[in-house]
Amino acid sequence: MDIIGESNEILSVKNIAIKASNSSSPVFIYGETGVGKELFVQAIHTASSRRNNPFIAQNCAAVPEQLLEGILFGTVKGSFTGSEDRPGLLELADGGTLYLDELNSMPLSLQAKLLRVIQDGVIRRVGDIKEKKVDVRFIASTNLHPEECLKRGLIRKDLYYRLNVISIEIPELKKKKIGYSTSSKTFYRKIQH
Repeated sequence: MDIIGESNEILSVKNIAIKASNSSSPVFIYGETGVGKELFVQAIHTASSRRNNPFIAQNCAAVPEQLLEGILFGTVKGSFTGSEDRPGLLELADGGTLYLDELNSMPLSLQAKLLRVIQDGVIRRVGDIKEKKVDVRFIASTNLHPEECLKRGLIRKDLYYRLNVISIEIPELKKKKIGYSTSSKTFYRKIQH
């Protein structure tokens, strides 16, 4: 209810987000850069039964490919030079929500490992032989249309269909007057059609 919108499109998206908050199913969000995807993701988590557990967001494009696996899955001391025993974001998000922004920037090999976590709820730190069960609600987003991502081979089809249980498309800001507000920050942008 913290998201305020004036257009029918935003009201429709908000209704889908409310339904998503009442589910533990994965969510896939598409919207251009700057439309407020993370505000919706945070609102879904805050309204969900996981609200008292961790909410962790990771922009997949912001981390070099070689580091992203260790950041997500964690590392074991001695598995590579300078590695330490460190939990990954999947462990830290146990019981809560993990938001993967710009999923289309994640390497396909890592997407295959993420798919296994979604299917089996099991992770293995980089360099470890032990597996650990995790209970994580996944929300992913892209700033490219999903069909374009699939066509260009940026997202594995099997992963996309696993994540796209609940689909949300946030309309472009330039199309309508839109206002978003959350208790922690306010973002108002009005653009005439």
